[in-house]
Amino acid sequence: MERPGFYFCICPDAALLRDWLERELLEPVRDGRMTEGQGSALGGMGFAMPGSSTPDIQTFWADEGLDRRFWDALTLLGMDGRLKVLIVRGAHQLPAEVWKKLSSALATPRLGVFPIFCMECPWEKGQPKLPAHVAKLKCLAFADSKKWVWRSAGLDQRSMRQYLQREAAGLGLKMSPDALNSLSEMLIPDAAAIHGVLEQLSLASSDGLVNVDLVRQMTEFTPDAVIFDFIRQLESGNARAVWKTLLREGDGGESLLFPLLTLMAREARILWQMNAGEKVFVPQYVEAEKRRLASRLGFGGLNRVFEALCEAEFSVKSGARTPLQAMEELVAQLSLIFGAKQEMQTRR
Repeated sequence: MERPGFYFCICPDAALLRDWLERELLEPVRDGRMTEGQGSALGGMGFAMPGSSTPDIQTFWADEGLDRRFWDALTLLGMDGRLKVLIVRGAHQLPAEVWKKLSSALATPRLGVFPIFCMECPWEKGQPKLPAHVAKLKCLAFADSKKWVWRSAGLDQRSMRQYLQREAAGLGLKMSPDALNSLSEMLIPDAAAIHGVLEQLSLASSDGLVNVDLVRQMTEFTPDAVIFDFIRQLESGNARAVWKTLLREGDGGESLLFPLLTLMAREARILWQMNAGEKVFVPQYVEAEKRRLASRLGFGGLNRVFEALCEAEFSVKSGARTPLQAMEELVAQLSLIFGAKQEMQTRR
């Protein structure tokens, strides 16, 4: 396998990016499966691999600036013959003058140096929101032409299920279909959150088998999981279960406020899109239920949901309410909204 002269990894999910980087670039380099090839830099010159010893992998953070250690590692020949892998995290944050210097340096082949630039910027409309000075880089255009770029918008509800299965298998877990369905609905599409839950399941399962009962048991001591059950209780209008969940939390549910604001806003956007007839993906086994909920709430009810979320966040950030007070008021408002009949929702 021919090793690139340099590489760009563009993905908003830092944990997903690290997984891909380790699996697709670092493991092949360590194992000697990735070797030097011809035309590995902008200048088109080839060079030979200096040795097969363990590579020297160094990580730099763009928000701390690229100091002399980085530039020496990039431009000076190492004395021990080891391949130097230079990983720059958050590389999209580097200023234009630094990228101009980098692009010039990458135009010259460097013996035994493999720079990797990680850009963990958000995406919008299927494209990464790169700063203009980064999007126009010659070295990025050249990397694109050589296929030295990996782009991923991160996980979504559709891809998360497959990712869950793969990561669970990597931990030696065997999940029942019901457990997989429950986790797919419960978790947000974030690789770090998925890893955390699967690791807890791995510790909780003595034989590696994961069924829906074990997943439900986990929600009793995992706040990230509690929040999803909590949202389902709200949406179903089960006010008694909602307040019971809050009472079970040691802080009265205060720690759930900001996760609830984030996830409830995402849920409301999905329901709004459904009402608007837009194409939106949700797991098939809950799609009918979500569409019924969207129809029952209508745009009026969803508008009230967004208002309640904004009011709760503003009240805390302005100091008008404590997080616990804001949580109690928000739950009361959402319980009324989700418990109301459709005719009342459409008045606004």
